[in-house]
Amino acid sequence: MLIHPHIDPIALELGPLKIHWYGLTYLVAFASFYLLATWRARKAPFAQNGWNRQQIEDMLFFGVLGVVLGGRLGYVLFYKPAHFLSHPAEIFAVWQGGMSFHGGLLGVIAAMALYAWKTRRHFFEVADLVAPCVPVGLAAGRIGNFINGELWGRLADPSLPWAMVFPAAGPDPRHPSQLYQFGMEGLLLFAFLWWYGRRPRALGAVSAWFLIGYGAFRFIAEYFREPDDFLGLLALNMSMGQWLCVPMIGAGVLFLVLARQGVWQRQSDAIAARHPS
Repeated sequence: MLIHPHIDPIALELGPLKIHWYGLTYLVAFASFYLLATWRARKAPFAQNGWNRQQIEDMLFFGVLGVVLGGRLGYVLFYKPAHFLSHPAEIFAVWQGGMSFHGGLLGVIAAMALYAWKTRRHFFEVADLVAPCVPVGLAAGRIGNFINGELWGRLADPSLPWAMVFPAAGPDPRHPSQLYQFGMEGLLLFAFLWWYGRRPRALGAVSAWFLIGYGAFRFIAEYFREPDDFLGLLALNMSMGQWLCVPMIGAGVLFLVLARQGVWQRQSDAIAARHPS
């Protein structure tokens, strides 16, 4: 049985300025995305479609806004709508914590849609470039959760070699679910998508597998993660995170079927015909 190592959440203090480890994980996420997307933009089919470094930088700007605004609004609407309805000023108090992956995903989808419209590209051309570059950032975020000693797991058998006591959660050993999510939603998902996305695939297929893969891994991880105390388990003994993953997986399966039928490619060809370069 292990004890969670107490790590000061503040990585660096420069006078009144405090830099938190969790904030640094966001920088790692955005930097890793930029490097991976820039590399990916030089490969087929993206290089042939005119992608370049400047466009990656522009897309990253849109993506950062989508992550921050969508993540916060998702937390407000999915997890504590009644609380924030009574305390609307706290919606903007992001320094108090409270970000939702699923809200961030919706924010990024909106940002990609806006960028695709602005550049006259098909949405799934943008999404297929982006999808394999995201899991490394998700992994960084889970490390931030672990450093903060938050989002701990459910009670675990004390004989489990990696069972861990999180002092803020009491004296009982728990699953280090942040590390489970780091491994599944981060490393495993990245390895699969990067391998799958290295070859040209049907337009929309890489994005579809991101939705299916993340949704499945998150659904599994939620069985080891302590449900939010203000929500608990919902219908069918499933957590809010699991319920949000159900439509995500369903959409991924639908998009994959349509991708393999060539629906998105035909739409992309129509866009190219209307707006020849």
